[in-house]
Amino acid sequence: ELPKIRMPRHLRETYIRRVGDAVNIMIPFQGKPQPEVSWTKGGQPLDTNHINIRNTARDTIFYIRQAQRSDSGKYELTVQINGAEDKATLDIQVVEPPGPPQNLKLVDVWGFNVALEWTPPVDNGNSEIKGYRVQKSDKKSGKWFTVLERCTRTSCTISDLIIGNTYSFRVFSENICGLSDSAAVASGVASIEKTKTTYQPEKIPQRDMMEPPKFTQPLTDRTTTRGYSTHLFCSVRGFPQPKIIWLKNQMEIREDPKYIALIDQGVCSLEIRKPGPFDGGVYTCKAVNPLGEASVDCRLDVKGEI
Repeated sequence: ELPKIRMPRHLRETYIRRVGDAVNIMIPFQGKPQPEVSWTKGGQPLDTNHINIRNTARDTIFYIRQAQRSDSGKYELTVQINGAEDKATLDIQVVEPPGPPQNLKLVDVWGFNVALEWTPPVDNGNSEIKGYRVQKSDKKSGKWFTVLERCTRTSCTISDLIIGNTYSFRVFSENICGLSDSAAVASGVASIEKTKTTYQPEKIPQRDMMEPPKFTQPLTDRTTTRGYSTHLFCSVRGFPQPKIIWLKNQMEIREDPKYIALIDQGVCSLEIRKPGPFDGGVYTCKAVNPLGEASVDCRLDVKGEI
């Protein structure tokens, strides 16, 4: 029967163990008569003082009491019978937590935000760095809170910090074993202060704001019914603010309880209270300021009650 190694499925990929763990692997094979079994690493025989190999007629056992990172590598297994052989490779990776990141710096503080930068650890623990865990601590509580997990970059921005607090920051490295035993701590602290805003008046170019009166909305002719109060409206602009004079049939309306004249934000109104037949006629609104004057007219008809 020709020699044949029956490599277990979970050993066909990289076999990962942590530093200090035991490595105990059994690999079955077949062949008659009993095959000759040999192990090598990089073409060299194994150190039997550190690695124990025990062979039977049907399998070989590979055993390390306490794995070290130097045990990582590709091991070649050969099973041989009278010149016929079968080979297999065992890939072992012995890992441990990484070292802390390096050169953690507080790059910038603005508003409620902080920018951090760092460099990868010197020792990755013989395993790819999966990311970094970023934590903050405010001076009041002294407790550490995680703000980012598995950050894949070597920089980050932390936002939504609280006004009046002073913060410290630290960063852990993370690989397949977990977090680094210690963290890199930023040397500086970030004090989040209330932003001081200084009012800067808008610089408006000096120009002549003086303007003679001008009606932007004229009076309109109206028809009302005897005994029902009515309003006349128009709009005017000008600077300085114009004086408003109301006239009826070219006669100035002075203090008369029948008429109520108002001006608000440039809108001029004249209320005629319970008009009678003699209140009909031509009404004029005149606006006057030092630069000139303007006027608008309308006709008011008062009809008897139906």
